[in-house]
Amino acid sequence: MVNVTRSISLKKLIAHPDNPNRMSKVNFSKLVGNIERTGRYEPLTVRPCPDNAGFFQIINGYHRCQALAKLGYKSADCIVWDIDDKETDILLATLNRLGGSDELGKKLKLLRRLNKRIKTAELSKLLPQTARQLERLTNLKVPRVPAEINAKCLLNPMVFFVNDTQHKTIEDALSLAKDSQNEIVKMACAKTKAGKRAAALAHIAGYFLNHSKINSRT
Repeated sequence: MVNVTRSISLKKLIAHPDNPNRMSKVNFSKLVGNIERTGRYEPLTVRPCPDNAGFFQIINGYHRCQALAKLGYKSADCIVWDIDDKETDILLATLNRLGGSDELGKKLKLLRRLNKRIKTAELSKLLPQTARQLERLTNLKVPRVPAEINAKCLLNPMVFFVNDTQHKTIEDALSLAKDSQNEIVKMACAKTKAGKRAAALAHIAGYFLNHSKINSRT
């Protein structure tokens, strides 16, 4: 399959009716802003429309197409793949979902470098994160890796944001978990306050999984 980019009129591009991908209004606004600012975007992936000769069905890039239309573009750069319905369905289920995850240290380094050039308020208009999330991330300190690492205690960073109600619920649950930490405190990784909280959170998750298994058997 050769990836050749061609320009296709927006009037000839049709959204696939079963595309499950959705984008929030906030992120769509950021997408529009990025394309408007740079004039660059990833080419759309399309296929010849099976029910409408001369038209093309969008497999990946519906929101980019909408953004281009909003900005007054008349055409879009597209990669045309000649694929059947089965392959199209597979791509619809994977193209917008397959991907890696951020390595925390490198992500923070990148955000801090950007933050030196662009103020947080402006940066939040370009990136998926809100201004508050960016402030927390850029001020986050990555734990230093000890000289000797216990293979059973290799730490994996997890960063997520919660609202006030969720925060209180989590804190209450962690407190209850700590009260029954007979096994948790024995863990090699639960020597620090952060380690104990992480162990408590894992304990809660394990409790939920165990009860889910029991309920599924009954």
